[in-house]
Amino acid sequence: MRSEDVVTVVGLGAGGWPDLSATSRSALTAAEVVFGSIRQLDLLPAEVTARRGAWPSPLVPALPGLISAEAGRTVCVLASGDPMFHGIGTTLVRLLGAERIRVLPHPSSVSLAAARMGWDLATTDVVSLVTAPVATVGRWLNPGRRILILSAGAQTPAEVAEFLAASGYAEAEMTVLEQLGGPAERVVTGWAGGEVDPLNVIAVECGDGPSSATLAGLPDEVYAGDGQLTKREVRAVTLAALAPVPGQLLWDVGAGSGSIGIEWMRSHPACRAIAVESSAERVATISANAASLGVPGLRVVHGRAPEVLDGLPAPDTIFIGGGVTRDGVLDGCLAALSPGGRLVVNAVTVESEAVVAAAYAKLGGDLTRITVQRGSPVGGFTGWRSFMPVTVWSVVPR
Repeated sequence: MRSEDVVTVVGLGAGGWPDLSATSRSALTAAEVVFGSIRQLDLLPAEVTARRGAWPSPLVPALPGLISAEAGRTVCVLASGDPMFHGIGTTLVRLLGAERIRVLPHPSSVSLAAARMGWDLATTDVVSLVTAPVATVGRWLNPGRRILILSAGAQTPAEVAEFLAASGYAEAEMTVLEQLGGPAERVVTGWAGGEVDPLNVIAVECGDGPSSATLAGLPDEVYAGDGQLTKREVRAVTLAALAPVPGQLLWDVGAGSGSIGIEWMRSHPACRAIAVESSAERVATISANAASLGVPGLRVVHGRAPEVLDGLPAPDTIFIGGGVTRDGVLDGCLAALSPGGRLVVNAVTVESEAVVAAAYAKLGGDLTRITVQRGSPVGGFTGWRSFMPVTVWSVVPR
């Protein structure tokens, strides 16, 4: 491979040129073209004689064309901090391949923030709001936790403060760290409002507040809805059968209140889910539940299976919580599964159990019947109240 085909990604801090290593400076002075944001390009001195290209918006769709147009030239790309930590380096590797990318990192803003705060980065949760809604923070809120938040801009601290208060963490201590590593660096502990530099990181010490379990089986009452909800005990067993794996995609077909897809995504930040629901009212409820439980990235598709499944990204795992008796739903889901994928069906009615029994006879798998009884008042005493039995079928088709 020709050296000019390799794109060099240079991590740049708020301190600009003086803080760069000799290797990074040499790469930039030798470049014929340098891409970056206007702010980053303005930090380069005159000795960098390369043609400077400011990123367009939206950026990602334009990247392949911008890079290919410079074939045969020495190209550098500027990144904020560590290009491989929520940075453009990861995007370029995904688009062009690792063999075409050379990365010269700078300490990330998260590393600098942890250093300023004196926090152990290995035990601190890190959340990026650069392209995600503020409700994403909700997944990480728990008593005593420390969170570092990458801001989308000057408005982010106020949005985070409002979200913390609405989530029962009004007393959490916020520190806003601006222009880390640069001459205009400023750290405001106990931030309670005011003007903020767009280049900032937020440190949150949660302190006391409501706890939220990380395992499957959240209390039923945390879900809004019309009662179409997989009950807590059944949900825990169902998630165990689904066996979430980081990075995998779940289809939650007949999603109801969205609890299965939500708790699938809460199991790991890389888990993704698409909730399919035919009721417009429930679609709105699913989105609200996902936001309130810290996974606003849950995609909700309004429509009836199997028709609405066409064109959706191929799933690694499918859960059918409703509609298995509808013509084409089970066959359509089985056909859509990625090789080695898993299908889990919950059946409650005699008719849905008949569909599951026939499929089990043909494909095998595991069958489990769950009967849940909860203690409830009977006059002045306590008795057992039974819920309808649920049959769980799990299969990995061969």
